Amino acid sequence: MIDLNYTLWIQMVNFLVLIFILYVLLYKPILNIIDKRESVIDESKERVRSLEQAAGDKMAQYDEQLRQARSEAAGQRDELKEEGSQTAKQIMQAARNEIAETISDLKAKMEREREEARAILREKTKDIALEISEKVLGRGV
Repeated sequence: MIDLNYTLWIQMVNFLVLIFILYVLLYKPILNIIDKRESVIDESKERVRSLEQAAGDKMAQYDEQLRQARSEAAGQRDELKEEGSQTAKQIMQAARNEIAETISDLKAKMEREREEARAILREKTKDIALEISEKVLGRGV
């Protein structure tokens, strides 16, 4: 039969002290590391979202400029048709060249900005991945 004497109380105190020591030395530091890692990941995701938002804004701006350029070109084309056949042909050719140049300039600018945004995202992704790897592994990579 089981005796319920003072050793039961000693064992209970022993158990509670062990739980407290494990909490302070093991569980709490691990939970802190996990919280820090999650906050770094959240910050990284927020940075990525903001960079994606900036890229989207630049795309919208590019589309708006393209729409305006097309709108202006259409207006110019209508005016030129009214003036006369020979003069209209010369002006329309100049407008087409200007539009083509504007569109190519805008496309080149957009491509540069897109590549810059991608480079920034790639750079940040590598830094974040390296940082996460170091934290998970607990040593430098």
